[in-house]
Amino acid sequence: MNIAIMSHDNRKDLMVQFCTAYAGILSQHNLYATNTTGHMVAEATGLKVHCFLSYAHGGSQQIGARIAYNEFDLVLFFNDPSNEKMAGEISYISRLCDQNNVPFASNIATAEMLVLGLARGDLDWRMIVNPASNRPIA
Repeated sequence: MNIAIMSHDNRKDLMVQFCTAYAGILSQHNLYATNTTGHMVAEATGLKVHCFLSYAHGGSQQIGARIAYNEFDLVLFFNDPSNEKMAGEISYISRLCDQNNVPFASNIATAEMLVLGLARGDLDWRMIVNPASNRPIA
């Protein structure tokens, strides 16, 4: 499955720790991320992560466009709720996921439930909705 990972600056280390803890599960899927988050995760975990542009240069829009085209099966976006200037970004991604029935986690607790469900096969329904989900995004 195609998984997008994103995080606000104050949550990047948490995303790295999360991906380290669940590297065994995540390694079985195609990972995509905004630039800084992706490089941090890849360097710390050894996971293969395709990196889009950084947030400041349009990375969240690149991911958002792929959500809109139903190319992602799961989105993990660790949000920093104290950073109000980024509230629009999390709302934008969340709304796109809601519109396209893409499972979405904005915090580590929800992300853990989704990734464990992914390992159990609970998200296999996405392969019916998105038959190309087992192929990497170009």
